[in-house]
Amino acid sequence: MSALGAFNGIVLSVYLLLGKKKRSVPTIFLITLLLALSIRVSKSVFLYFNPSIPRIYLQIGLSACFLIGPALYYFFRSVQENVTKIPASWKWIWGILLGIIILTGSILPYPAYPAIWNDVIVYIIYLEWMIYLIATGFVLKTVLKTFLVNRSALNSTEKFRLLLYTGNCLVFLAYLLSLANIICGIYIIGPVLFSFLLYLSIFYNLQGARYENGLPVKSEKKKIAAPDAQVWIEKLETAIREKELYKDPNLKLNDLAKIINISVHQLSQLLNDNLGKGFSTYINEYRINEACRLITTNDHLTFEAIGYEVGYNSKSTFYAAFRKIKDTTPALYKENIS
Repeated sequence: MSALGAFNGIVLSVYLLLGKKKRSVPTIFLITLLLALSIRVSKSVFLYFNPSIPRIYLQIGLSACFLIGPALYYFFRSVQENVTKIPASWKWIWGILLGIIILTGSILPYPAYPAIWNDVIVYIIYLEWMIYLIATGFVLKTVLKTFLVNRSALNSTEKFRLLLYTGNCLVFLAYLLSLANIICGIYIIGPVLFSFLLYLSIFYNLQGARYENGLPVKSEKKKIAAPDAQVWIEKLETAIREKELYKDPNLKLNDLAKIINISVHQLSQLLNDNLGKGFSTYINEYRINEACRLITTNDHLTFEAIGYEVGYNSKSTFYAAFRKIKDTTPALYKENIS
């Protein structure tokens, strides 16, 4: 089971790598995560059933292990922040990580220095993996808090993130307990857990979900399920009202998606399919409702000033949106209210 999981993990990562000409940033890190885990698990399987395998394979497996934590962390970072281009700082960090692997493997190869690898380097690798797991937990603190407080409020995307993170933590824990000799025979549990996690993820996605920027989302032809949609709508309305986001004239769909921690595709689907309106109409309704409140309660502001106050860059844009939403002009609206 472990060997099959490792093999399929490599096949899946190669498929994701070659399946599309243009890959999103989260997909790149997901491929790296799958490949690193698969190589690490392959090494564990070979070593478990054949302890006399060449030591170079042990070096390859442990080197891949050095990339698991960073790949997981930057996968979730890129998803949460809707990253469309890898920042220069991230490239520097990955360059340093790869440089460490190459230099260490060249200067201190495992076949020549097994004692240093087993007594020093392996502990550094596991410490780095643990640090990145903790950092990933902070990235997912909102999802983890929701899980602890109200599990029913988790939507399908959040459940998948939680599954992926928890699975990686369990794999790490199995390897750590084996390294510390706390539980005898647990070494092979790590590979088994990886295989279980891989197949569970595939099964999860086959149940009506597909990958969009590294996240499972519902089919475009269907609305987001009512319970999930209600949760997102409440988050959306709370964020817009409390932070008065509609007053930002440069507010875009991806900005709003970042703030409420949802993918751009899902937010667009929520607005169009579940609420029956586009992003522009949705924001304009908030702006025009606020404009109506100011027209009613403030006699000192001109209509143009009110337009700028609620988030419009020009008087003409404000008037056009007002007429579209209220089917009248600001002046006639004020006259009718009076």
